[in-house]
Amino acid sequence: MLHYAVVFFVIALIAAVFGFTGIAAGAAEIAKILFFIFLVIFLVTLIFGVVRR
Repeated sequence: MLHYAVVFFVIALIAAVFGFTGIAAGAAEIAKILFFIFLVIFLVTLIFGVVRR
């Protein structure tokens, strides 16, 4: 999932360079959402790993 966040971030950067502000904003928003989902899943997994020990 972090991979997809990075891909959408790169798409947002490329779109911003070429002036497609709507596409850049959309791709950046998707990248941000995917990153936060990844972060939540990572923290939940980390907590369950500590609790199981």
